[in-house]
Amino acid sequence: MLLELLYPLRTSADWLGWLNVLRYVPFRAVAALLTAMLICFALSPWFIKRLQAQQIGQTVRSDGPQSHFSKAGTPTMGGSLILFAVVIPTVLWANISNAFIWIALLVTVAYGLIGFYDDYRKVKYKDSAGLPGKWKLALQVIIALGVCAFVFYAGEGSLPQDWLEPSNPLSPLEVVRDTPLRLRFAFPFLSFDKYPLSLPPWAYVVFGAFVIVAFSNAVNLTDGLDGLAIGPVMINMVTYLVLAWVSSTVLFGASLADYLDIPRVVPAGELAVFAAATIGAGFGFLWYNTFPAQVFMGDVGSLALGGAIGTVAVLTKNEVLAIIPGGIFVLEATSVVTQVVSFKLTGRRVFRMAPIHHHFELKGWPEPRIIVRFWIISIMLALIAFAQLKLR
Repeated sequence: MLLELLYPLRTSADWLGWLNVLRYVPFRAVAALLTAMLICFALSPWFIKRLQAQQIGQTVRSDGPQSHFSKAGTPTMGGSLILFAVVIPTVLWANISNAFIWIALLVTVAYGLIGFYDDYRKVKYKDSAGLPGKWKLALQVIIALGVCAFVFYAGEGSLPQDWLEPSNPLSPLEVVRDTPLRLRFAFPFLSFDKYPLSLPPWAYVVFGAFVIVAFSNAVNLTDGLDGLAIGPVMINMVTYLVLAWVSSTVLFGASLADYLDIPRVVPAGELAVFAAATIGAGFGFLWYNTFPAQVFMGDVGSLALGGAIGTVAVLTKNEVLAIIPGGIFVLEATSVVTQVVSFKLTGRRVFRMAPIHHHFELKGWPEPRIIVRFWIISIMLALIAFAQLKLR
């Protein structure tokens, strides 16, 4: 919004020439990050007091670790403030004429509303079950399919032209020259141009929706310890901030995406602002969510943030790469699936409790040790995601 309002004023007077800085994505990304942090720092004390006054406290599972019983009553639904701190800076500092920004915000807010209703039911009925899982999953799938159908079927005028045209018109490979960027498939460690693979729109709609829904629920499963989920969320968003900027940037007349042989998604550059706002909101929330937590994000935060990660991965053409920086989320979700399948087939449990962070709790690991070690692993995985850019 500020780009549209203030940038044209740069030529109206000499002293307003500094407004030219608004054209640069890195500047606006930093501004969005700081704005989101300030919003969280300014509003969190008041927000936590309001949650306490309304007796909006965490309902702990009766079958969970005994160490969690003391957390009952801790204010929850802090993800509502995270959403506010993501949406406002993004609208302020991003180019609001970019469709990708609105797509990312739509999924984030929509999934946040699903999580909000789930949390509301938990608080109202004092039951950790909340919204029945089948209804929660159905709503997530409907939203993801609708968004992906628009992304992969929309025609000219609805989405940026770069997304609709071939990714590299100069490529000698016919399949690359004739295939729209949005239908191209990118794999980690493999050249984007030398190993062309495309999918029909319907297949991409299904696959993209799966990525969004999977990451939303994976982050939700990870959110079981103080600060455990928000750390990897921020690390993932740092990864996508860099990838979004690189995929859209030209330096000294050369495209960084072409140099690194990755998808050149020019309109995705603005997603760096969205990612930065998410990082800033994460830092602000972590200030109060670090062990021992003063507030929990609840499903309103975890479902929204997971949906945001999945959406950015789809729009930047990093759907498969997302497995690497999001390895912690994949591990948590896989541990739950493994536990359920093993118990149904053999009657035995692979882990003492799933998700896997509870397994380590029951083994005697202190909560801060689990959290920090999972963060370290997440940072290592993000570095691998960056390293593979030069291993093609």
